[in-house]
Amino acid sequence: MQIYNEKDFIRGWFVGNFMPSCLATDQVEVAVKRYKENDYEKRHFHKIATEITYIITGSVKMNDVEYTQGDIIQILPNESTDFLATSDTITVVVKMPCVKNDKYIEEE
Repeated sequence: MQIYNEKDFIRGWFVGNFMPSCLATDQVEVAVKRYKENDYEKRHFHKIATEITYIITGSVKMNDVEYTQGDIIQILPNESTDFLATSDTITVVVKMPCVKNDKYIEEE
């Protein structure tokens, strides 16, 4: 048995084809992400991966739509979204497959 702490990982990502990782795999990426109110991620998309965001606590806006605790948002390849935490928020994010350099920031 190996024990880890979220502080051991970068921005909450703990499974995937990167280091550090508790499980290095190119099949999937998994993160628990913590946001403060008004944290913002620029509009982006993935050409290959599907990304699923599960709102554990808090609320966010993606594409100007508000999502709250219990909502699960699936973003398919080539669909873009931005991300604004409208309150302190915790999410679980699953991205599949794990493909390096598959995040494309859209120009504003």
